[in-house]
Amino acid sequence: MKNSPARRSAISRRFAAPYVRAWQLAWPMILSNITVPLLGAVDTAVLGHLPSPEYLSGVAIGASVISMLLWAFGFLRMGTTGLVARARDDRDGAAWLLRALSLAALLGTLLLLLASPLLPLITQWMNASTEAAPHARDYLQIRLLSAPLALANFALLGFFIGRRDSRAPLAILATANLLNILLDLILILSLGMGARGAAWASVSADLCAFGMGFWLLGRRHRPALQEMRKVLQGPGFWPWRNGSPWAELLRINTDLFVRTCLLLFTLTFFTAQGAAQGDTVLAANAILLQLLMMTSYALDGFAHATESLVGHAISRGSMAQFKRTNTAAGVWALASALIITLILITGKDWILPIFTGIPAVLSASAHFYPWLCALPLVAVWSYQLDGVFIGAGKSRQMRDTMFIATVIVFLPCWWFTRPWGNTGIWFSLFLWFGARSIGLLVYFYNYTKNNHWV
Repeated sequence: MKNSPARRSAISRRFAAPYVRAWQLAWPMILSNITVPLLGAVDTAVLGHLPSPEYLSGVAIGASVISMLLWAFGFLRMGTTGLVARARDDRDGAAWLLRALSLAALLGTLLLLLASPLLPLITQWMNASTEAAPHARDYLQIRLLSAPLALANFALLGFFIGRRDSRAPLAILATANLLNILLDLILILSLGMGARGAAWASVSADLCAFGMGFWLLGRRHRPALQEMRKVLQGPGFWPWRNGSPWAELLRINTDLFVRTCLLLFTLTFFTAQGAAQGDTVLAANAILLQLLMMTSYALDGFAHATESLVGHAISRGSMAQFKRTNTAAGVWALASALIITLILITGKDWILPIFTGIPAVLSASAHFYPWLCALPLVAVWSYQLDGVFIGAGKSRQMRDTMFIATVIVFLPCWWFTRPWGNTGIWFSLFLWFGARSIGLLVYFYNYTKNNHWV
């Protein structure tokens, strides 16, 4: 009986179960994540086919800055996911969502009020050319109008992922970003609104995502919405009356805030250094960064699945489930990185012309394209292990690793390779990703060896 077909089948199903669970959670997140850089890719492609590169350069600078400003608060997504994944019940999960939404409303309003007067200084710091600067300022001024909604959307997405509901983020992001793409085509190409059209399309997408998020909350997670209604009706349920959960939220979010600021500083600094070398190099880097973001967001789908599954395993105190989850998600992520690398290598001649028809920009993009092909297999572990540490609520390790990668690796490398021009910037970015992956792998090995996860 030990080797009976029924027993072998049961063992096979048990072995395959973590892989199936990881894939079921990951594939909607992969599709939904791809829609985010796809949106930026459409902006780039539409603007890249206008007669002058100044439109593309202006939006590249504006999009880089707005990413820095908004994603500096990306902890509202990451922190909410981990806390909700480890929540005891629906009531506890709803309380974490309410705290995150309250914080998002406050921070989004402050961002709108404080950043707008600084836009001329920001574009100057980004080395925007005289021609591109007005387009960058117009884009930023409009995009900031939806800052509170964009941050609230982070909290909503974090809640859905933490509840192991990956279909809701897919529906939200796919619908909102398809609307954005449609409005891009209308406002930029048909109405000739340029950078302002790209910005208004994105604001409309943020509003659409916010409305759809609450609609799906009522459809798929009605208990959470009912708990939120109790807050509005009176003091019967007041999730922030107790200061301890707020302290936990702020502790995790402070570490993630520092980590995300360092990440976005690196990417924004990368864009600024490209801008200093002229609009052609800036436009080429913008195209390659859009492709890099597409690969990153695709690989992040498995990291998001890991966040939820790891949080669930830790809430149950199951180290066995923790290990099975990480093995399955890691195998999927590595296989995906290999496939993406092969697509990039073999698809160069048809991928780049999608984004621009300007010969100088196309030539510059092709020259630096090998760096893009080298990154997925190096960067995949930084994405995947981020998911592990977010799910486990160990944000300090992510912060420290990012600090080392940015301050000790990236910036000194850039300084010493300045004579290499744009090649030095790409080399520095490559080492930055490598340092992040190695740092998190060291933490992961030590924590697993000493059983510090559960």
